[in-house]
Amino acid sequence: MTVAAVCAAVSIVLVHGAFADGASWSPVIAALQDRGCHVAAVQNPLTSLADDVAATRAVVERQPGKVLLVGHSWGGAVVTEAGNLPQVRGLVYLSALVPDSGESVAGLLDRLGAPMTGLAPDADGRIWLDDPAAYQKVMAADVPAATVALLAATQQPIAASAFRDTISRAAWHDKPSWYLMTENDQALPFAVQRKLAVQIKAGTVVLKSSHMSLQSQPRRVADFILHAAESL
Repeated sequence: MTVAAVCAAVSIVLVHGAFADGASWSPVIAALQDRGCHVAAVQNPLTSLADDVAATRAVVERQPGKVLLVGHSWGGAVVTEAGNLPQVRGLVYLSALVPDSGESVAGLLDRLGAPMTGLAPDADGRIWLDDPAAYQKVMAADVPAATVALLAATQQPIAASAFRDTISRAAWHDKPSWYLMTENDQALPFAVQRKLAVQIKAGTVVLKSSHMSLQSQPRRVADFILHAAESL
């Protein structure tokens, strides 16, 4: 199947993670649009899993035909729940958290021996990553400093309570899945990503990248998304 035929048949919906917004996908969106793909990015409120799933469902339901749902980081939990929509035909996980049915992100990380540490919520229960130096160290070591400064300035905090929200039915049990692993990731350990990819029996690729491969290697991320779309 040609790229044009794939792009005509499948809409791609991109779901960002914590400490980001929909614009974090901009380089990947440009790479996909250059090839004629129909792409939409969700703006998650990051206030709860249910709120983010609702925002994602609203975007999915606007798409024509079948949808490939792509989640980065925390967005992996969102697409795991929102992916139960019948319009969604496949799931792509990008350095993503992938809980099982009845499991939360916090429970998943505890199960895999990688509990969340180092990021404390503020008085209102929100976790921020708005210091550029910390953002680069944790998320984006291979992203230019000027871009990191923009990402830190536009990051959205996430409600700490969201990490305890549980998945009802994990869509990866019923839909084909792909997982892009990032080898130099300081936010989600590579060993954890590999365990998740095996758990969901995903098609995989490994990039030598930080957590923000969507910024540092957008064309390779776009290639992987297109490969998944073609497989549908």
